[in-house]
Amino acid sequence: MRHCISMPTIRPIGYFLFLLCLVMVIAGCTSLGEEKDETKSWSAKELYEEARNERMAGNYETATDYYQKLESRYPFGHYAQQAQIETIYTYYKAGEPALAISSADRFMKLYPRHPHVDYAYYIKGITNFDLGKGLLDKYLPVDPSQRDPGAALQSFQDFGQLIRRFPKSQYTQDARQRMLYLRNNLAQYEVHVANYYLRRGAYVACANRGKYVVENYQGAPAIADALVVMAKAYRLLGTDELAEDALRVLEFNFPDHPGIGEASF
Repeated sequence: MRHCISMPTIRPIGYFLFLLCLVMVIAGCTSLGEEKDETKSWSAKELYEEARNERMAGNYETATDYYQKLESRYPFGHYAQQAQIETIYTYYKAGEPALAISSADRFMKLYPRHPHVDYAYYIKGITNFDLGKGLLDKYLPVDPSQRDPGAALQSFQDFGQLIRRFPKSQYTQDARQRMLYLRNNLAQYEVHVANYYLRRGAYVACANRGKYVVENYQGAPAIADALVVMAKAYRLLGTDELAEDALRVLEFNFPDHPGIGEASF
């Protein structure tokens, strides 16, 4: 005689409750993965205006989010281009220099003839200017041979491009002033490194640094200090004729410089 094994039956009410719980769990998981986006129905103009308002209020993260949504949803037209150029400034103000620079490069590549592309060059220069300013404004107790003035040099080049490409830009005058500041500080930086070499007994390297300043930073205040360090290095190398030449130029152009006595030993 065969014995049949009976399967447990699910009562109708229990089955209904089971399905209800399953539906609720699935719905709950789905809702957790979805974020309500109030901007879904916004037009390009609305996204742009809200992004600009957030930027002006200093809410840079929110502003960037709105700008990105504007670009992805409405990639063509005036608002998308304006969003891209304002994103450069937003990243700069948010303390994201790498993103500001990459955004500027992207805009310059995509819209080389845009009426406000000069602004992209300017903000890129400002971003690198701020990156290099701390290095050159004050000499920290760090081995000068390990310092990298790359950001300041890049800023100098950025502003130079702006001036060459857009001589009538409203940002040109400020760029010129910043280039002058950078030029003077870069020259002083070279002299500082030359003095470091002098203290270490690397007289050839010292003289070459000083010579580089004289040849490449004419008119910079650091020229006098460069001549002093050149005269000292040449004297210590035993090349008295070159030392006297540097000293003569120093005395002729800077007769009251306190380094004349030091270079005359």
